[in-house]
Amino acid sequence: MARPARRIPTPRAMIVAPQPEAVEAGAAVLAAGGNAIDATLACAFTQGVVDPMMCGIGGLGVLTIHDPKTGTQVVFDGLSPCPAGAHAQMWSNLFERECSDGYGFVLRGAVNEMGRTAVTVPSILRTFADAHAAFGRMPWASLFDGAIGCARDGWMVRPHVHTMMAMDETAYGRVNTAEKLKLTKDGARLYLRADGTPKRPGDRVVNAELAETLGTIARDGADAFYTGEIARRIAADMAAHGGLITEDDLAAVRSRRAAPLRVPYRGRMLILPPPPAGGIFVGEVLRILEHFDLPSMGHNSAAMIAVLAEAMKIAGIDKDTHVGDPDFVPVPLDMLLGDTHTADAAERIRRGERADLTRVGAESKGTTTISCVDADGLVVSVTHTLGVPSGVVVPGMGFMLNGAMNWYDPRPGRPTSYAPGKRRYSSMSPLIVMEGTTPVATLGAPGGAWIGVALAQVLVNLLDFGMGIQEAVLAPRVSATSATLDLSLRIPRATEAALAADGYRVKRVPTTYAFAGVHGIAFWDGALEGAADPQRDGYPAGIA
Repeated sequence: MARPARRIPTPRAMIVAPQPEAVEAGAAVLAAGGNAIDATLACAFTQGVVDPMMCGIGGLGVLTIHDPKTGTQVVFDGLSPCPAGAHAQMWSNLFERECSDGYGFVLRGAVNEMGRTAVTVPSILRTFADAHAAFGRMPWASLFDGAIGCARDGWMVRPHVHTMMAMDETAYGRVNTAEKLKLTKDGARLYLRADGTPKRPGDRVVNAELAETLGTIARDGADAFYTGEIARRIAADMAAHGGLITEDDLAAVRSRRAAPLRVPYRGRMLILPPPPAGGIFVGEVLRILEHFDLPSMGHNSAAMIAVLAEAMKIAGIDKDTHVGDPDFVPVPLDMLLGDTHTADAAERIRRGERADLTRVGAESKGTTTISCVDADGLVVSVTHTLGVPSGVVVPGMGFMLNGAMNWYDPRPGRPTSYAPGKRRYSSMSPLIVMEGTTPVATLGAPGGAWIGVALAQVLVNLLDFGMGIQEAVLAPRVSATSATLDLSLRIPRATEAALAADGYRVKRVPTTYAFAGVHGIAFWDGALEGAADPQRDGYPAGIA
């Protein structure tokens, strides 16, 4: 029988994100005549309401944009800096160890993980405002309707939100989010039940204070947050509880525009955010893999996985050794992405050498992402986060502040040690794939150190194996961010046995869809196709 005729109108614009309410807000803006930056920001503001442990106006992030009017690409770097009062030695005497899974450092008293001392200077709102000033079409105030409505009228706790609030992280050396939510009266009231446990799926959260705060920002712009009453409230709460952030720190926040990394792969060009964002890791992995005929090995065969794992480990070692804030640490981009270095790495893999990656970059899994394409060809990909949730809900303001001080190494003299104004390396890597002068796909992912390994594999699935984007996202993934090779549940046991017989230390994780939540849009030949990772709750929405 012939395939049934398509009855859904072909979309001219599309947005995808992990939260259904946020997708709905972004799609409504596209339908009302907004462009991709308008829709992305409406989606992002709503994400901060309905995924409050993941992101929000107290956080940080990165945007990668393709401008069809000029044919150029730009990165808006909204990675948050240390406060001016930070210094390399401030907690060195409290250092105990790295968290057992690599996501952070254990300090006595958890001073870098929860409470006011955990907070870096929030930068995402300034970055969003500047991106909107450069590319937006609709009025700034109109981008907050969805977010304000969800905060005012309430939203329902979803399974993934509950998972993040209730997760037991004590085995890794971290404080549980549920304990952090008890830190402030507002946090407990908003997100905990009467018995002190996190709200469960189906419970509702009504946040009238956040609705009012967002209304103020919608009316008065980002300056309300950085130099207005909101800034004064943040600084006063910090001063009252031993925090580091001052009004001067907030007033000094500026977004940064950066030229993206341009990394060739299989005849395409990858547009990636530069350090201290994570595009360098994705780019180096793929430049190494370009020396191998992966399809001839068989998709996710033991041979292919071994090559992939070694490329990940080599790029991970290079990242730990060389990559930090380029304002403080020179980053040898030309060397790391160059022909000689990547060819040498490939040759070591062919000889059977095994890289020894004994530590993992310290960063949070609590992140989210958006990809959007509009009818005019504007492409926007953003990943944003709170880092580790600090638990601090600013009194009467309704939003949580980031806990990204946990990303820094408390030992002095390292590329990611504390320093005033210093930004920490982040795996966040919202990206765009170009064919010549034409964008053909955009991807992003939450997932901490897994972001880079997941994006690299989805790109291999797209560009080496010719999968559709949803198929590429659904395919089983592996991770090599430490000495152990992690396998998702759907990697065949025979493949696991072959890798173990080859000498790999292998761990099978009990998760059907694992290692970051990749979302994206492909648009070869102008036909938009969206993909949402099923480990989260979102979907792609097309606008005809």
